Amino acid sequence: MKVLLLNGSPHKQGNTAIALEEVARQLATEDIDSEIVWIGNKPVRGCTACRQCLTKGLGRCVFDDDICNSISARFKDVDAIIIGSPVYYGQPNGALLAIVQRAFYSNSANIAGKPAAAIAVCRRGGATATFEALNMPFQMLNMPVVTSQYWNIVYGHSVGQASLDIEGMQTMRTLARNMAWLLKCTNGKPAPGRAAEEPWECMNFIR
Repeated sequence: MKVLLLNGSPHKQGNTAIALEEVARQLATEDIDSEIVWIGNKPVRGCTACRQCLTKGLGRCVFDDDICNSISARFKDVDAIIIGSPVYYGQPNGALLAIVQRAFYSNSANIAGKPAAAIAVCRRGGATATFEALNMPFQMLNMPVVTSQYWNIVYGHSVGQASLDIEGMQTMRTLARNMAWLLKCTNGKPAPGRAAEEPWECMNFIR
């Protein structure tokens, strides 16, 4: 079984990477494979709501000039996903949000129902708001949200300081153990035994 760890920081080896690497090390001790994918620091498109990914049945975003579809293509071959982001103005990195929104919307069939978790890395504040925002897409796609002993938050400002957050690092290891436990319980199958879904009843408030 394999977990995709998405590094949503523009800094490849920053504090977000430290948090994700702690998770990856613990997953390895649980015999769970993982891959850390960095979103990079090049420009990323936001969703234009063209819906061509759905109307044309592409299974990917119609725009293919950034890293979004490369990340989305990995969904089929992984059993779970963990998304880490630094906190910017009390929110996740904007580039990461753009990728998540486009990838999850265009390729939901290959990620829905798989366990997921979010990690927020901050200097001081805004972590809980970031953590909540990152968890929102999981809940829309019936993805079991994996918990830890605390909210998945790590503190650090200068590069390397995250490793000094003793409780934060412990929270990362606990998250990894809980993820491994759930994957083993479900044998890596998306939401096994889940009741059949009802047809979606979409209701807009303005008709």
